[in-house]
Amino acid sequence: MKIAMFTNTYLPHVGGVARSVKTLEDACRRQGHEVRVIAPEFEGSEDSPDVLRVPAIQHFNGSDFSVQLPMPNIIREYMEDFRPDLIHSHHPFLLGDAALREAWKMRVPIVFTHHTLYERYTHYVPLDSPALKRVAVQLTTEYCNLCDQIIAPSESIERLLLDRGVTTSIRTIPTGIDTGYFAAGNGARFREQAGIPPDAKVIGHVGRLAREKNLRFLAEAVGACLKQDPSACFLLVGDGDARREILDYLQGEAGASQIHFAGKQSGQHLADAYAAMDWFVFASQTETQGLVLAEAMAAGKPVVALDGPGVREIMRDGENGLMLDGDATPGEFASALARLMNDTGLSQRCAEQARQSSEDYSTERCTGRMLECYEELTGNHRRRAAADPQPWDRLLAGIEIEWNLLVGKLSAAAAAVSETPATEARLD
Repeated sequence: MKIAMFTNTYLPHVGGVARSVKTLEDACRRQGHEVRVIAPEFEGSEDSPDVLRVPAIQHFNGSDFSVQLPMPNIIREYMEDFRPDLIHSHHPFLLGDAALREAWKMRVPIVFTHHTLYERYTHYVPLDSPALKRVAVQLTTEYCNLCDQIIAPSESIERLLLDRGVTTSIRTIPTGIDTGYFAAGNGARFREQAGIPPDAKVIGHVGRLAREKNLRFLAEAVGACLKQDPSACFLLVGDGDARREILDYLQGEAGASQIHFAGKQSGQHLADAYAAMDWFVFASQTETQGLVLAEAMAAGKPVVALDGPGVREIMRDGENGLMLDGDATPGEFASALARLMNDTGLSQRCAEQARQSSEDYSTERCTGRMLECYEELTGNHRRRAAADPQPWDRLLAGIEIEWNLLVGKLSAAAAAVSETPATEARLD
């Protein structure tokens, strides 16, 4: 099968969507499928015949994101040369629009994975407001209904999309992770390189250090634990615009030797970083799936987290860690973490259950489900489709999809003024 993936974020960008795309891409190739990726240019990216880099604005609005420039002819020629059997879109705008255009013109099925709660990321765009958040919700809903299949990374997101009025078929398939890889990290090596004592109690966190990740809450909770236990330390892996604020706060609450900032890590270094931790903490409530939780659990780390979308699907309170109510205070979070740190038996039981929980997110299992979806879509599509589309057919399809995209954007613009059923839907 020939699969084209369109994504606005891709390696070397560090983030959940970029890693999800790369994981799925590599797994599909191992199964013998041909995959091409269409992504924006990004600083430090390497040239690859399997990746089309579209010219883009770097560090959009001071973020670490790239925003593509409109270059439809580059994409059109690339798609004509590749002639995919299926297109998989990973965003509902920018290159997501390009994915829809190509799918309609080439008469191939298009899959869209709803990776992100886009309305919680509007602070990256100038003039952020409640109206802009409603626009993001409505735009995404309209986009879903132009696709052939929607992939929700968790059951929470599937329920939300149904409540918002998505009528396209939805399947829940989380992103897979290489559980064996994360289980085989060398924690002692990472501790030595990072200057962490072998006998230290290490609380860890991995992720993009961004405002929407509820990191101030996490810092207050961890800071309280570090104050109470001088033998404990905090290993922070990742980077982002909230880094300075979080580190400044923690350094004011604990000793300098208790804070270890490792920056962005990938590959073996990331697996080693997880292995160096004793417990993993997570407070974000903007996730669509608990990808880093699955990685930490694969490494055998008990988790302390707040209830939220993507978290509740993998967390089992008292079994693979401790999950607090979404409105818990930093003090309550700190108490739960201290309980786990001081109860060796509970911690060991949770570590064992964590490893078992992570198997539901194994690359083999999740990719197998995705490929079944692809094969079903392409099989049904071939039975419905006519002969190869001629230039006239593509012209008509191009006009139709442009009109549908325009209608969707007008609907999103109207949502800026008044609520819609989609914008009124709430995530539990």
